[in-house]
Amino acid sequence: MKTLEIERLRPTQVTHGMREVREKTHAYQSLSGHDLEMAIAEKPIPIVLGPGGEAFATDHHHVAAALWHVDIKSVPVVLVRDLSSCSQAEFWLALENNRWTYPYDQRGQRVPFTDMPQHVWDMIDDEFRSLAAAVRDAGGYRKTNVPLAEFRWADLFRKMLPLPSNDAEYKALVGRAVELAKSEAALGLPGYVGVEGA
Repeated sequence: MKTLEIERLRPTQVTHGMREVREKTHAYQSLSGHDLEMAIAEKPIPIVLGPGGEAFATDHHHVAAALWHVDIKSVPVVLVRDLSSCSQAEFWLALENNRWTYPYDQRGQRVPFTDMPQHVWDMIDDEFRSLAAAVRDAGGYRKTNVPLAEFRWADLFRKMLPLPSNDAEYKALVGRAVELAKSEAALGLPGYVGVEGA
């Protein structure tokens, strides 16, 4: 499998959940040798080649950031599409049309593609993106193959829940967010499970 240095990976989203990155970092730190190699191999980073042959990660930004935090220098990659002959404008339009990019900041505000972070470790923390992952892991909704699904859940939580200012508030928010995820307010979101027994 082809590998690429993490520092050469360009993000296609502005934010990620730092809590999720920290959890993955701890998980990788607990592994070594063959176990670590296997864990890395089972999560190859999908990439699209952009203008100048630059590699843009279309998913698994949290994985790449966590591996960088444990001093892993390169990751396995899978080429999804070669768009290196496109202009910058054509390239980003193709990414948006395929739902391979999410140009929104931690407040849910759209940003210009020129403001995309250069590296996975430059990405902005979005508490609601971490919350979306925690709610999924708690059974609030199912994991799906829908691109950018967690961001759609994060946006729902951003609109309806307060921004936590510390760990205790965050922990308390997970329970509320799971309830919200199973309510009619979340109807139509990817992986929606609804109210059990309803």
